[in-house]
Amino acid sequence: MSSLNLDDFTDLIERPDGGVRRDAEARRERQTVPPGALGRLDDLGEWLAAAQSAVPVRPITRPRVVLFAGDHGIAARDVSARPAGTAVRLVRAVLDGTSPVAVLARRLDVPVRVVDMALDCDPGELPADVVRHRVRRGSGRIDVEDGLTAEEAEAAFRAGVAVADEEADSGTDLVVLGDVSVGGTTAAAVLVAALCGTDASVVTGRGGRPIDDLAWMRKCAAVRDALRRARPVLGDQLQLLATVGGADLAAATGFLLQCAVRKTPVVLDGVVSAACALVAQRIAFRAPDWWLAGQRSGEPAQAKALDRMAIEPLLDHGVSVGEGTGALLALSLVQAAAALAAELPEREAEGGGDGEDGEDAEKPGDEAHADAGGS
Repeated sequence: MSSLNLDDFTDLIERPDGGVRRDAEARRERQTVPPGALGRLDDLGEWLAAAQSAVPVRPITRPRVVLFAGDHGIAARDVSARPAGTAVRLVRAVLDGTSPVAVLARRLDVPVRVVDMALDCDPGELPADVVRHRVRRGSGRIDVEDGLTAEEAEAAFRAGVAVADEEADSGTDLVVLGDVSVGGTTAAAVLVAALCGTDASVVTGRGGRPIDDLAWMRKCAAVRDALRRARPVLGDQLQLLATVGGADLAAATGFLLQCAVRKTPVVLDGVVSAACALVAQRIAFRAPDWWLAGQRSGEPAQAKALDRMAIEPLLDHGVSVGEGTGALLALSLVQAAAALAAELPEREAEGGGDGEDGEDAEKPGDEAHADAGGS
């Protein structure tokens, strides 16, 4: 019998410190730049202060990109622009430094960690630190079979928890979460449709490399068929991940929950991370308070999931490549918010600071000094 009790996360996860957030808001009121003039950067700075329980907020100095990788059997239905079982090529590009996220991470000096959960390749093809958490070789075809066994789903979930603990223990102060998969957006669409009670056509997008109309119709059919299998297990989130998810999605869900336990902020990337976040919210309702959405990917399932969680994306640049790329672009915005919140000076005390017109207020003794120097 499993010893994993998902209900424990509800008790373990606390919201970011509301008292500290109020202190951060009060400090912002005292700063020289008028409140509201920095737009959403004000909210970001206050959110970070609450997450860190620190006023002024500390700078983000040790961010990391974490990518959970896997192949999905549903890709065999030609629902992706990439051939089934080829996610390892994407992983190699990340490791070789030639993928978009690798290029950006190098420019921003942010380390990237890839965690293979279910790639359809020989584990010997990849470094040992990438494959050490692997649960299986490829996840099942979710329209006709479960993506994982119950034991595999639990193992993947626990692996995600372990990765979150490793990151927190190593001093990571913010995570950019993404995925490297083929067929992953289809599984994500099924999870979102199941949890939001919508039809397949409402959540089915065209993926990171846009597919044509025929492939989109095949993808809709695949989501519809998997959705029929998902509905009977909606009350059990781990079983839902086993039935219509995959090892990478189960791991990302465990990772998100444990990051909230460890008070590690996370920036979500695209539809896959949003779908996992939605599952995690069903497990622990306070967990989304620890997450940001880095960008709007254009996938309808992502928009549906974020709307359900009341999370507004930071950017809308149409980046759909996945792999954490869009969320990594938002990192600079988060770091800027932290810097502004911490470093903008406060106004001097009443009567001794700047006047409304920006000129220094007259200081005590100035009038006498002027009289002495006049006539």
